[in-house]
Formats: sequence, structure tokens, C-alpha cells
Amino acid sequence: MIRAYKFLLRPTSGQQGALAEMLRDHCSLYNGALQERRDAWRHASKTTVRYGQQSAQLKDIRAGDPERQGRWSFSSQQATLRRLDKAFAAFFRRIKAGDKPGHPRFRSGKRFDTVDFPKDGDGCRWDSTPHDPTTRVRLQGVGHVKVHQHRPVVGKVKTISVKREGQRWYIILTAEQTQPEPLPKTGKAVGIDMGIANFLADSNGEFVANPRHGAKAAAQLEAAQQALSRCKRGSKRRRKVVETVAKLHRKVRRQRLDHAHKTALGLVREHDCIAHEDLKIRNMSRAPASKPDPDQTGAFLPNGASAKAGLNRSIADAGWGVFLAILAAKAEGAGREVIAVDPRNTSRRCPKCGHTAKENRPTQEKFRCQACDHNAHADTVGALNVLRAGLARRDANPA
Repeated sequence: MIRAYKFLLRPTSGQQGALAEMLRDHCSLYNGALQERRDAWRHASKTTVRYGQQSAQLKDIRAGDPERQGRWSFSSQQATLRRLDKAFAAFFRRIKAGDKPGHPRFRSGKRFDTVDFPKDGDGCRWDSTPHDPTTRVRLQGVGHVKVHQHRPVVGKVKTISVKREGQRWYIILTAEQTQPEPLPKTGKAVGIDMGIANFLADSNGEFVANPRHGAKAAAQLEAAQQALSRCKRGSKRRRKVVETVAKLHRKVRRQRLDHAHKTALGLVREHDCIAHEDLKIRNMSRAPASKPDPDQTGAFLPNGASAKAGLNRSIADAGWGVFLAILAAKAEGAGREVIAVDPRNTSRRCPKCGHTAKENRPTQEKFRCQACDHNAHADTVGALNVLRAGLARRDANPA
């Protein structure tokens, strides 16, 4: 299996400058390759330029610009061209599927933050000074950079990426590992119901509170955004406020990830099988359609967009998609089973008699069956129905 590791880099001031130059030159290469593709397609011949053709030009590009493009790893430059090729592949895939295509765009230096090295030892070397207790990574054109390695790397390092986040630099490794030993069996299964009032409710009647990290930081973010709007473009003060806004967003993201990891780890350690709703989060957070006023041209009727926007913010703040992805990854490594089930009517179906009706859920929290008078928390009822559907699906499709 493949596992990723992310460590903080501690470069010197000279190495920071070299890292920034590396990003700048890779960004220039990306934009130049994109311009070549656009020009070729706009030509009367409608020529299509592909990755193989652009990769073959790298030798001449490096020879003609030894002070910039010639300094960096050939393989990392190929990886940058592959990134552009993937962007075009996704663009054409969206066109074929009838989605909104979104043509690949030029990148500014502020939005180009990652350089990939496809192979350890080719332009980069992890743990380049094994004789030294301080871990370092060697990057071509930069040197041996200190790494704050807070945990051991297990397995063989395959790829290395350097990423800039604000004023900090990180290194991301992917390591190939043998399949770990599964956790001991517990004989337990659980269903979970994702929510807003509570982050999740399980079929055992337990609840995990929603930390609402984004809502807690909203006042600070609002003040920082207002300060940003008053700054003159290009000024030193604006750059400082931009960094303040970015720091707040990064803090919220880290808090959300930390909560997701801890919650998922608790579920994986205690249960052999975990069932959850197969949520279509993008559809759930879609803005409501406008309602034209039939009596007045150019006017529109209220469509609840304001309330829906608040709900969408809460859904994004909860981070369901991030949590479910982390849960699936941890379960795979621990030998656990995760099952996604159809969420329809899970909170309207009585777990006692099976009666399904909208009236069974009079409020967001209360559930009272109209047939058998069973009374419970609506989220717990949803988790019980999710568990039953998950177990039925597992038994119908045994591994």
C-alpha cells in the first residue's frame, strides 16, 4: 500500500530564496507550455500539442536557459508538464461528459506552490545525510535542507514533493509499504449518521459534537477580510493582511483535519464494520434555482437562497467529505470494512416496525413513529437504519 507523509522543512535564508526561484521557474515552464498549446490550437491547422512533444523540447530549453531552467531537475520539469497534460485531460473529459469544462488557466507565481519529483534519487534524495542525526533532504539546485521529521517513515520512499504554504515549506513523501497487520477483531458493527447539529450520531446512541471550527473563526476572518478590502493593491500592508487571512484559513483547515482523523481513528479501532450514508455533498450544497416572477419581467421571487447559503456554509464547515475519505483510508489500513448505503428515508423509517413516513420526523431532532409510537432521537434512528442497510448489503455481497 502507498502512504503519504508530510514534514515541515527548515531551510536557511539562502535555501528559501532557491526554493522560491524553483517554484518561479517551474511556473514559467507550466505557463509557457500552456501558451504553446493554445497557440497551436488557434492556428489554422488546429494542431494538437501533447506531453511527449513538449517533454522532448526540455533538453533545448535547459540548454538555452542554463541559469534558470537548466538549474533544476529534468524529472521534476517533466512532472510539471505532466500536470498540465492532466489538466487538459480533465478538461476534455468534462466536455465529453457535458459538464462545465473550465479551460486550463495560466498560473501566477502566488498560486503555483508545488514541485514534484517522481522518483527518490532523481533530482532529490530523502535522508541525504544518514550519518547526521538531523534528517535532511537534498534537492537539486537547492542543497541539503533540514527536515522536522516528527515520525518515522516506514517503507521505501517513491516520490517527493515540495510545497509552499504561506511562509512555510513542506515536503510530502509517498512510501510503498507492505500491507500492515489488521487490527484484532472486535465483533462490533456501527452505523453513523452525519449531521450539522451533531457531527455524527452512531447506532449505539452516542453523539460526536460538531466543533464548528469555521464558525468560531468567522469573526476573525471577517475582520481580516475587511482590513484586506481597505488595503491598496500592491502595498506592503496588503501583503501582510493577505498572509493573516491565509493563516486563519490554514488554522481552520488543520483543526478540521485533526478532528476528522481522531474521530475516524476511534471508529476504526472499536468496530469491524462501519456503515455510513452515501452522501452526494456537491448536490446537497448546490445553490437553489432562481424563480422568475411571472407578473414582472426581470424580477424574481424569493427562493430561499439566503437560508440555503447558511446551510451550505455549515455543511462545508463540518467537512463530511474529508472525514469520509480519511475514514476509508484508515479502515483499509486496519483491515476494517466501510460500507456506503443509500441515505433515502433513513431518518423517516421506524427501526421497530419499518413504517416510513414524513410525519415520523416532526422536528429536526425528534422521531415518533405514527404506527407504533416508537420515540427516539432522529439521528440515532438514521444511524440504526444505516447500520441495518449496511449489514444487509454486506451479507448479500460476501467478500
